[in-house]
Amino acid sequence: MPVSIPLTRFQGLDALELRAPDGACATLLLHGAQVVSWRPAGADEQLYLSPQSAYATGQAVRGGVPVCFPQFGSRGNLTKHGFARTKPWQLVQAEVGQDDALAVLKLMDDAATRMVWPHTFEAELSVRVAGTVLELELACENHGDAPFEFSAALHTYLRLTHSMSAALQGLDGLAYWDAAAKRSGTQGDEPLGLDGELDRIYQGVGERHAQTEGRRLMLSDGARRLQISQQGFEDAVVWNPGETLCQQMEDLPDSAWREFLCVEAAQVLRPAQLAPGQTWVGLQRLELA
Repeated sequence: MPVSIPLTRFQGLDALELRAPDGACATLLLHGAQVVSWRPAGADEQLYLSPQSAYATGQAVRGGVPVCFPQFGSRGNLTKHGFARTKPWQLVQAEVGQDDALAVLKLMDDAATRMVWPHTFEAELSVRVAGTVLELELACENHGDAPFEFSAALHTYLRLTHSMSAALQGLDGLAYWDAAAKRSGTQGDEPLGLDGELDRIYQGVGERHAQTEGRRLMLSDGARRLQISQQGFEDAVVWNPGETLCQQMEDLPDSAWREFLCVEAAQVLRPAQLAPGQTWVGLQRLELA
């Protein structure tokens, strides 16, 4: 029988400590439905969390896996990355099963969200941890009587320990928009390394290729290999502020740019369209190889 997981506290905020029977664990805040820690069974921390992050109502937490919804970045009239990452989410389910630990949180429209985004919706984030795998599934349902569109991302901060040798493979041949350089391009055969500011949106990462459900990316960092895959999300954002921008960010130490690489499952370049009653689902899967 599944065992319920009680609420705990993390940096003064309500949280859930998901611990699978094999020892794999993840920490999930109700604030923003944000995963702030993931430790696979027998392994170290895999996510980066800034030591200068704010933990307060209405404040975004820097690191972990922020949920960007219903807007990505500044591509719209809402506050950057939308309101979901700074809102309290409701607990739907949290339990330990025979092989895993699972939590489900939801966010529904209220008077505050309708003032800035006049739509009736329900968003749901499911987080599952087991063994060497972390799965995050974001869903959105249109509860209104008119269609709407949105963009979204799981803004995953992956911790690096060997930044100068870190390399992301699997993007070869994909077109991208480089927001830092303000130009488009196509990724060559070479792995993507960390060498200054990175801000690219890669197209078609979530499309089907042969018999797979999309591309499988591989982040190499010293001896570590982390496999990254996604479904539903069509794009992938690869971001790192680089040294100059990092020093201008109040919630990051000056040298923090060497400690993480964001690889984000995203729906950005072609926003999701939802008719009344329809549901959209996107999944990101991380596996320590």
